[in-house]
Amino acid sequence: MSRECFMQFNASATDGKARRGEMTFPRGTVQTPTFMPVGTYGTVKGMLPRDIVEIGAEMILGNTFHLMLRPGTEVIKEHGDLHDFTQWQGPILTDSGGFQVFSLGDMRKISEEGVKFQSPIDGSPVFIDPETSMQVQADLGSDVVMIFDECTPYPATEKEAEDSMQLSLRWAQRSKDAHSDNPSALFGIVQGGIDVNMRTESAQRTAELNFDGYGIGGLSVGETRDEMVPALTAAVAHLPVNRPRYLMGVGDPASLVEAVNLGVDQFDCVLQTRLGRHGTALTSTGRVNLKRAEFVLSDEPIDTQCSCMVCRRHSRGYIRHLFQVGEPTASRLVSMHNVAWTIELMNQMRRAIVDGSFASLREEILAVWGNAMGQAAS
Repeated sequence: MSRECFMQFNASATDGKARRGEMTFPRGTVQTPTFMPVGTYGTVKGMLPRDIVEIGAEMILGNTFHLMLRPGTEVIKEHGDLHDFTQWQGPILTDSGGFQVFSLGDMRKISEEGVKFQSPIDGSPVFIDPETSMQVQADLGSDVVMIFDECTPYPATEKEAEDSMQLSLRWAQRSKDAHSDNPSALFGIVQGGIDVNMRTESAQRTAELNFDGYGIGGLSVGETRDEMVPALTAAVAHLPVNRPRYLMGVGDPASLVEAVNLGVDQFDCVLQTRLGRHGTALTSTGRVNLKRAEFVLSDEPIDTQCSCMVCRRHSRGYIRHLFQVGEPTASRLVSMHNVAWTIELMNQMRRAIVDGSFASLREEILAVWGNAMGQAAS
């Protein structure tokens, strides 16, 4: 790129296609592969910024769509930017709003120009296009900016997937033009549904636009893992090896290890905190429902192999009690554990890539989590 980008990426070790690297920003260094907790409204749900620091997160995700609607960028700019507003001083990636627009269903109308929809807050008319998304993300002070794309629905006909992919490619160019000389990293997004040929074409043409990094979108929207992996494989195969690759919205352990195995570097997902709010923990033996009566007298931690703050201090029996009495602390503790557990899982993957044992670790993870999120252990 002719403009200067303040992000640097370096892959320092590989094991097969899996790679271990670093993304360096003025606000800090992110070890990859990495998991980014999702801070939709400027906070990771149920957690404090200091919690995020303590559990080892290095980068978080902010939601352009929701922050644009409330409190609005004019409010956030009064505080400086999103880092100042939230008091999170590490790197922030913001999504473009494309997935949230997709989630609106019949409430939105997509055209070549952009998307019109009614605000889910008060029903007022809102318009967002690539140029608006780039401006909002610039106002937020994002360290990584995502292009504005259309998330291909699932299931989709061949024509629907093709039309969506082509529109996203045109919006990618508009996003790049609007990003202009902003030194924040700009990531393109590969679409194409679960069609391998479309994923290949989208990856090739998105790479030709020469972005600072590349997201793979439109997955984890209802397809099975058996459908996801071939589409992901086709996309990654045609993305530059010297740029980070980001699988958007995916965070279950089996999908994480499969994607890292293909050479993906970044992930985000709301799964960890969503499960946490309902009392389900991620553990080395699978999912555990902490509300179950069998844990009433348990003095064991959530996971005996986990060294997170929650597992060091609290028992399954205590956490079950908090859920039984409706204490919000319960959701916070399990959410913290789930995010910390996932971050440690990424640490394990990085270590395994360096010492050449990634294939063995992958087998271990899939043995527990390969069957629909470890259902047997729940």
